[in-house]
Parts: sequence; structure tokens; C-alpha cells
Amino acid sequence: MKHFARWGLTMPATIAVVVLLIVPVAITIAATFAEPKGVFAPYVTFFSSGFRRAVLYRTLEIALITTAISLTVGFITAYVIAQMPGRAKSIMIVAAVFPLLTGVVVRSFAWLIILGKNGILNTMLISTGILSEPLSMLYTEGSVIVAMVYLFVPLMILTLVGVLEGIPRDLIDASASLGARPLMTFFQVILPLATPGLIVGAVLVFTGSFTSYATPQLLGGEKQMMMGTFLYQRAMVTFDWVGASTIAAIMVVLTLSVVLIMSRIARRLNPMAV
Repeated sequence: MKHFARWGLTMPATIAVVVLLIVPVAITIAATFAEPKGVFAPYVTFFSSGFRRAVLYRTLEIALITTAISLTVGFITAYVIAQMPGRAKSIMIVAAVFPLLTGVVVRSFAWLIILGKNGILNTMLISTGILSEPLSMLYTEGSVIVAMVYLFVPLMILTLVGVLEGIPRDLIDASASLGARPLMTFFQVILPLATPGLIVGAVLVFTGSFTSYATPQLLGGEKQMMMGTFLYQRAMVTFDWVGASTIAAIMVVLTLSVVLIMSRIARRLNPMAV
């Protein structure tokens, strides 16, 4: 009876995941293997194109750099917040996640105003005499990465604060009493225990930045096209549904591969992490 009740409780969620997630993805991937030219013809076409390979490599590069920077900034910020007393900690958490109250498009558009040739940053640099003419900061990899980091650092902070708060202070004090230096305590005590949060945060940031559409479209344009914008172009502009499905399938496979790699790293750092 208990077994039946347990299945009865989980069945609606299981059906929803299968119908709304697994089946659409499976249909999308299956469409790429139904070409008359050959089973793997869409993938051969994709990887034989220098432009498409460049888009893929650029997307991976931006996603990995964004993840690395967000991990570093988010971990440092979360560690500082976790050490604060209760009231100050609450204020800092609210301040850190406040950008999440606005939409992605709004936050990305704000960087157009900041980084434009007549934007806030160029105006400030010229007025202080650092520059004599405005820099072209928009539609570069740097502008996309900066906006991505701004978008995803709050998620990283939220993920890590709870994990770092859960590390017993007694362990850190015991490490110090046994003669361990702060750096050794960090690598041998804090980092292994924070590994689950780091992996979850890294997966969230990587998948979000790898599949992002609005930010690359606004700040990268055609010059810095990424897989998300490329997929939209193939599906909605050229109506190449097989090509769009191929891009989606490649994105799914690469995302799952990175998640598995991160999980293996987590097991090496802390066997109990995953």
C-alpha cells in the first residue's frame, strides 16, 4: 500500500517531465536522423562549416569564461556574506539578488547604455581625460561576458551562501588549532565541503550562458553570434527546422557532457559531494 501511495504521489510529476521535457527533446533529436541524405548528414553539414564551428567554439568559450568568473566572484562574495552577523547578512543577500527582480532583457539592455560609444563608461573615461575618443565596447566577446557575469553571479551567490553557512565553524577552528595555515584550511576543509554548491552553481551558470539568447543578441549581434541566436536564426528566419534541431541536439549533448565532467570533478574533490 505504501509502495502504491509513493508511486501515486510521484506519477503526476513523472508524467509531466516525460511529456513536457523528455518527449519534445527526443522528437527534436530524432528529426535530425531522418534526413534522406544520410543518418548523420545534418551533423556532417554542421561540422564541415567553418562558420558554424566558430559559433560553437565561441559559445563554449564565452560560457566557460562566464562560469569561471562567476564562480570566483560568487564564491568570494558568498563567503564574505556567510561570515556576517544575521541582520547584515540578510541585507547583503537582498542586495546581491536584487538584480533578479528585473528581467533578463532589461538587465542586458542596461549594458547597452553603459558600454555604448555615448554611454556612461565612455563618457566618464573621456571626461576624466583617460581617453580622447570613445572605445567600441559593444558587439564584442567582452561585452557579452560582462553582461553574462552580471546576470548569473546572483544565482551563484544564492547557491553558495547556504552551503558555506552549513560548514561547521568547529572544523575551521580545529584545522587552525592543528597548525594549518588559512590557505591549507581553505583547500582541505572549506573547498571540499563547498564542492556540492560549486558544482550546482557552475551547472546553472554554464547551462544558462551556453543557451542564452537575449544577451548575445543585444550585446553581441551578428559579429558575436552564439548557439542560441544561431538556433533562432535557423528556425525563425530561414525556417531550416532540421538545421535548428541539429543545433539544439548538439547543445543538449554538450551541456550533458559538461555536467558529467563537473560531477566527476566533484567526486574527486569530495567523494560524498555527488
